[in-house]
Amino acid sequence: MMILIAGPYRSGTGDDPELMARNLARLEEAAWPVFRSGHVPMIGEWVALPVLRGAGGTGPADPVAEQIMYPTAERLLRHCDAVLRLPGESTGADQDVRIATERGLPVYHRIEDIPGYHERETAEKAS
Repeated sequence: MMILIAGPYRSGTGDDPELMARNLARLEEAAWPVFRSGHVPMIGEWVALPVLRGAGGTGPADPVAEQIMYPTAERLLRHCDAVLRLPGESTGADQDVRIATERGLPVYHRIEDIPGYHERETAEKAS
């Protein structure tokens, strides 16, 4: 499955780039467990941020971001098979869950609940 990892990115940061980077790192921490469980992890910001820069945006607080950030996640959800909703307040992640639910996609709230979940192992052991 392609699994969208959804959680706080901009929420609660006051648009502080360092705090947003920390939030993105938390989202990315879930990518390896999703991958080692046999799935393809996807994070909306991996797609939206380069698109935003291409559109001349300076960051998620830029007015053009409204046309890119949430719409990117919505478009991605057309190609995803499930959502992993990480803890924390997030309007965007809540919107992702709503869209996934409307489309009948599974929403997982714990990495351990993803089908095929494997306990922690390194990349060397997985190959």
